Amino acid sequence: MTSNEQLLNRLKRAEGQLRGIQHMLAEQRTAKDVLIQLTAVRSTIDKTIGLILAANVETNLPATVTPELQAALALIAKTR
Repeated sequence: MTSNEQLLNRLKRAEGQLRGIQHMLAEQRTAKDVLIQLTAVRSTIDKTIGLILAANVETNLPATVTPELQAALALIAKTR
């Protein structure tokens, strides 16, 4: 399971990336460069969503979690 501190670090990293993108736009960097960075931020946010979703589902499941369900939760966390 991912701790809140790890999730906060991910979001702080995304925040820094967004500030960098703002600077890139102010400097009139190429669309390609900006889009690459925006895609990286989106990926970070998607991954964070997946981790929070998987943790929430795991927390709200019955006490007995099958290995198949554990694998499905891990897949959610990886693919978001």
